[in-house]
Amino acid sequence: MATLRFEFHPPSLTGGPVLVPYVDDVALTELIDRFELAEGMSPAGDAYGGLPQDCFRGTKTDHFHGLAAEEGKSLLLACSCGSEGCWPLLARITVTEDDVVWDSFGQPRRPERDYRGFGPFRFARAQYDAAVLRFASA
Repeated sequence: MATLRFEFHPPSLTGGPVLVPYVDDVALTELIDRFELAEGMSPAGDAYGGLPQDCFRGTKTDHFHGLAAEEGKSLLLACSCGSEGCWPLLARITVTEDDVVWDSFGQPRRPERDYRGFGPFRFARAQYDAAVLRFASA
């Protein structure tokens, strides 16, 4: 199982600090950049940034449990400009009693892109919930 943690990164171009998920101690921004470059996608991941504080639908816990998803997918990364609608990375978040899975990744600005080779990321529910609560209470 993967581990999840969050870090606040310096302010985006349009606001305050942004939240970046880390999977097994690697920033999700770096993971998606590597994947897109390897797949020959252009532009590649350098357009992704963390999540601005005003992008969460519902509570932060609801957001990372997929309860505030639109069309079945949740925002995991926004654009490096700080806008969630400009260059977002979306994924389905499935929560069970024992684990949480991020899969079915997509980039709605480039619907022709195939992200089936990215993820899925499976987390132990207890570790995942602890990581979300740590950042949600910060």
